[in-house]
Amino acid sequence: MGISDKDDRRRYSRVVFTTKIEIYMLDESGQNVQFAANSKDLSQRGVLVKTDRRPSLDMACRVNVYLSGGIDDFKLEIQGRIVRHTGTGFAIEFE
Repeated sequence: MGISDKDDRRRYSRVVFTTKIEIYMLDESGQNVQFAANSKDLSQRGVLVKTDRRPSLDMACRVNVYLSGGIDDFKLEIQGRIVRHTGTGFAIEFE
């Protein structure tokens, strides 16, 4: 049994990476929503968010990912979309 290109790409590109993130989006009524959470893992294509919240699928959002541990802290600001719910949170695919 072989591994498809899709499975292989996901398997090798995703890394366990826990760090502080902030998520900004509009809710269904158009109100701004902002909350902090932690990442569970990270890839070039997205991030798995560990939280009890369940925003609607396909909702656009902005994610701030905070990287620390070096000389300076660094913040990545990335546009994304909610693509999947999990038992421990949800997944954001970067755009």
